[in-house]
Amino acid sequence: MDLSTLFSLMNGVALITGASKGIGYSIAETFAAAGAKVVISSRKQDALDEMADKLRAKGYEVTGIACNVGKKEELENLVQKTIELYGQIDVLVNNAASNPVFGPVHDTSLEAFDKIMEVNVRAPFHLMNLCFPYLRTSPIASVINISSIGGISPEQGLGIYSVSKAALISLTKVYAKEWGDHKIRVNAICPGLIKTKFSEALWSNDKIMQQIIKKLAIKRAGTSEEIGAVALFLASKASSYTTGAVLTADGGFTI
Repeated sequence: MDLSTLFSLMNGVALITGASKGIGYSIAETFAAAGAKVVISSRKQDALDEMADKLRAKGYEVTGIACNVGKKEELENLVQKTIELYGQIDVLVNNAASNPVFGPVHDTSLEAFDKIMEVNVRAPFHLMNLCFPYLRTSPIASVINISSIGGISPEQGLGIYSVSKAALISLTKVYAKEWGDHKIRVNAICPGLIKTKFSEALWSNDKIMQQIIKKLAIKRAGTSEEIGAVALFLASKASSYTTGAVLTADGGFTI
């Protein structure tokens, strides 16, 4: 068995949102190392250019295209530019997320609720639909939605964020069931506490960290590279019989 082929994304085209840092960036680097042509996206072109240059310096084929996923027309532009560049989309990773609040759910404003749902649920929904015509022609089509353990069991202080991630899990299962006939696999990853800028409110708080560590089988925060490895499994032929799965990468938090 040739394991290098099993986990290869050679000549595939991967589109990753929220990819200028953290988990998205690590997924991009992992996919590029596996041979994919990678389009990374986030709101700021300058940040994307810097990260794309960093990856190209390693010999990878990476392009940055700015997109605010909360804006319908920018998502459409993102797909159009990707197709103009590569003519195809084989792997889509919905990683971009928003969580502007931390605290009791009853203190969450309607504006914050709408923002969270717009970015965390509506954007993946629209982007999957935009990519469908291209995914259905790919022999290796895979969609990976980055959810959260909060989508399995609500996290304290992250109420509506948890609701949005539960909705993303459900959306993943709906698409997996409906797109099976089109040979498109759709799966979700639920990271636990990963040490990124996005989760800094948690891991930078010693009291919260002590409480979390007590619940972990693996007594540490995870790394974005570890999520990148899970994403490679779901994008590659190694997971060719896996769809509708919800994979936790949380150090045993949800055991």
